[in-house]
Amino acid sequence: MAPALSRSLGASSVAALRPCAGRTAPPAASSVAPRGSGAARCARGVRWEAGRSRARLVRVRCDAAVAEKPAGEEAAEEKFEYQAEVSRLMDLIVHSLYSHKEVFLRELVSNASDALDKLRFLGVTDSSMLADGGELEIRIKPDPDAGTITITDTGVGMTKDELKDCLGTIAQSGTSKFLKALKENKDLGADNGLIGQFGVGFYSAFLVAEKVVVSTKSPKSDKQYVWEAVADSSSYVIKEETDPEKMLTRGTQITLFLRPDDKYEFADPSRIQGLVKNYSQFVSFPIYTWQEKSRTVEVEEDEEPKEGEEAAEGEKKKKKKTISEKYWDWELANETKPIWMRNPKEIEKTEYNEFYKKTFNEFLDPLAHTHFTTEGEVEFRSVLYIPGMAPLSNEEIMNPKTKNIRLYVKRVFISDDFDGELFPRYLSFVKGVVDSNDLPLNVSREILQESRIVRIMRKRLVRKTFDMIEELAEKDDKEDYKKFWESFGKFIKLGCIEDTGNHKRLAPLLRFHSSKNEGETISLDQYVDNMPENQKAIYYIATDSLQSAKTAPFLEKLVQKDIEVLYLIEPIDEVAIQNLQTYKEKKFVDISNEDLELGDEDDENKETKQEYTLLCDWVKQQLGDKVAKVQISKRLSSSPCVLVSGKFGWSANMERLMKAQTLGDTSSLEFMRGGRIFEINPDHPIVKDLNAACKNEPDSTEAKRAVELLYETALISSGYTPESPAELGGKIYEMMAIALGGRWGRSDTEETEATATEASAGADSSEGTVTEVTEPSEVRPESDPWKD
Repeated sequence: MAPALSRSLGASSVAALRPCAGRTAPPAASSVAPRGSGAARCARGVRWEAGRSRARLVRVRCDAAVAEKPAGEEAAEEKFEYQAEVSRLMDLIVHSLYSHKEVFLRELVSNASDALDKLRFLGVTDSSMLADGGELEIRIKPDPDAGTITITDTGVGMTKDELKDCLGTIAQSGTSKFLKALKENKDLGADNGLIGQFGVGFYSAFLVAEKVVVSTKSPKSDKQYVWEAVADSSSYVIKEETDPEKMLTRGTQITLFLRPDDKYEFADPSRIQGLVKNYSQFVSFPIYTWQEKSRTVEVEEDEEPKEGEEAAEGEKKKKKKTISEKYWDWELANETKPIWMRNPKEIEKTEYNEFYKKTFNEFLDPLAHTHFTTEGEVEFRSVLYIPGMAPLSNEEIMNPKTKNIRLYVKRVFISDDFDGELFPRYLSFVKGVVDSNDLPLNVSREILQESRIVRIMRKRLVRKTFDMIEELAEKDDKEDYKKFWESFGKFIKLGCIEDTGNHKRLAPLLRFHSSKNEGETISLDQYVDNMPENQKAIYYIATDSLQSAKTAPFLEKLVQKDIEVLYLIEPIDEVAIQNLQTYKEKKFVDISNEDLELGDEDDENKETKQEYTLLCDWVKQQLGDKVAKVQISKRLSSSPCVLVSGKFGWSANMERLMKAQTLGDTSSLEFMRGGRIFEINPDHPIVKDLNAACKNEPDSTEAKRAVELLYETALISSGYTPESPAELGGKIYEMMAIALGGRWGRSDTEETEATATEASAGADSSEGTVTEVTEPSEVRPESDPWKD
């Protein structure tokens, strides 16, 4: 209310205050005008006149202190009143607080529920309040022909004074006053089932109605009163009901006369039924709606005589026929006991599954669920589910507003747009309901204010979700967690990137293929348990597929030493692992980086390095700036060479991913790529031959071409993309021609004949073209470009 009121004051009342220029107060005169005068003088000598509006004004008292007074004198002050134009204030409440027109039914049904709750509470101490009023219920009757909706409850009703107090005073909540009275009377206790809070929900009726009529009968009064108001008006009418046909035993009846453009939508019985099921399905009182139904009845009709037969007069045969008959009747629209309000020990698994399917329109059973209640600073109840399958579109991973969490306040549905506030993005796949009595909502109940309460709720919901996933992972039957990981593994990896505070709970949930478990995925705990005692790190390699990971040259020495390597084959894997950095004090190490230490440095390796120092320098000279340096490899056993990334640069997998970005920055790509290191295997025959060429014939053209081809081949085998694939292909074809020339007995004569045949065919074609005569269609000009 405060924002709406301040905006209305800025538009109306401030403009109504007109300064009177040119008049100043004498030094000795009083700075305050006498009471009863139409003006007031301020200390600076400017007189203000309060203008009057024709509309009825709502006044809110405040104190305005008068400015400077001489020392020793008591400061004089005068009280003024804020002024607000009622029609403008109503317009702000109706059209600025709510985003969707359909919420009017939620607000009015909540008011009816509060009225029934009050009556039930008062009836405990005064049984006469419940006499002759029938069952505690709510009935909603739409009339498409008349364009009206009638909402009737058998609740506490209102007297004439209560009508003026509750409906005639904007932002005056009868429920709040009732709760305040209960708290003051500690002997009666407090009823937490009451929904109302702000005192403006009733006016949401004007979202769809051009006229509202409220007829109410309180057990405290013998008379029934009618409250009537028109939209965009600053006044209302209260009269006594005199029509015997409209008399109520007890309670309130609200009739909405719908606007012409809203009549066809909200006077539809099926639309009303759907809104009740969506917003008020779990209100604790039965809600009946007026619905069209059909039934099968049997009727008798005359049977027509067969051909050639004449029916005797007065003896017509009768036959029975079944027809479908339509009729109108009341239908229960809500369930009075929500599943989250019940004791979990009394609920079967099938009931949880049915509730999940019905609420979220799913056809598969959930993989897991959890039902809990939290108490303390924040009290709320919740039922959370892990769906049985992943979202059909990956866009939902990036969308924090998935409408998977349905938020209720005192069993009344508020919104499904709050999951971004209650859950982090990486847990957006979790579905469920959250019901709380004291959520910090704004007036329209559409915005969840960011506060300490919300942060506490978020923390507890995330904790319970992790407990549910961990319980699923620890089950003896691993199939359920395998389905979970296949469907939602990417979400968990996203959590490793976005939620550093929960790394300890996220890391044990990760699963990867490895060099020792290619068929099944393993956890990090299993990897650590299988590590040799002298292994100090967790090794991994990031590639684009499982097959390329298995055949990567980086693995050769580690497989020989029986060291397990994790395969990161999804685009998000490498980033997730880099954000984890360590697990159980074991550092993650990329085996395609230059700083790979396997702990096998000995004197023999040092001698090998010295022997091939000349070759390394020579190869670096041939490759130039393509590589940062050339060195002897510690990770190769069968491949001749490999290209590894620098210590602080991107890996080949990361470089490939960054190049694929639509909005990637090429300048940062060059900077982050870093220097590549060309590693050679001294035990390979090709490298030994190049070592001999380096020493004996360093200027050999063939040796230099072999180095170039070796480098470009290493680019591909190491996961990089060659700068010119066509040029590389030409070199390979040339090498193939040299290697295959004459191997299967092809003679030089056959080759010469084949060349001559091709030349003869070309000559015949050329000769045929010359002899062809074509008549021109027109004379060609001198500048004709096609002229011979």
